[in-house]
Amino acid sequence: MHKLFSYGTLQLPQVQQETFGRLLQGDKDSLPGYVLASITIRDPEVIRKSGTAIHPILQYTGKASDQVPGTVFLLTDRELAQSDAYEVEEYRRVEAVMASGQTAWIYADASEYQAG
Repeated sequence: MHKLFSYGTLQLPQVQQETFGRLLQGDKDSLPGYVLASITIRDPEVIRKSGTAIHPILQYTGKASDQVPGTVFLLTDRELAQSDAYEVEEYRRVEAVMASGQTAWIYADASEYQAG
């Protein structure tokens, strides 16, 4: 099983049903060292599932005082692949340490991880 931290639309029941075919079980947690910004999604399927073109995105600050609340879900290998397919190219999946001390996958701003 994989731990995935969700701070945005993957917490919505309708997105979970359409993406995974079930409602996910999870625990509240927060991610230190990040803040939320917004991006405009252009993928019509993601907009249809989420009901909005404006989505939150994590941006790294490195400041312990910055915290993003959310939920850590347990996903199977298949569900993690489905989650990757749902997220658009502006997001990149990376590992991070939650406020609770557990490690989980997060979807952060891909532009912060580009070479060069």
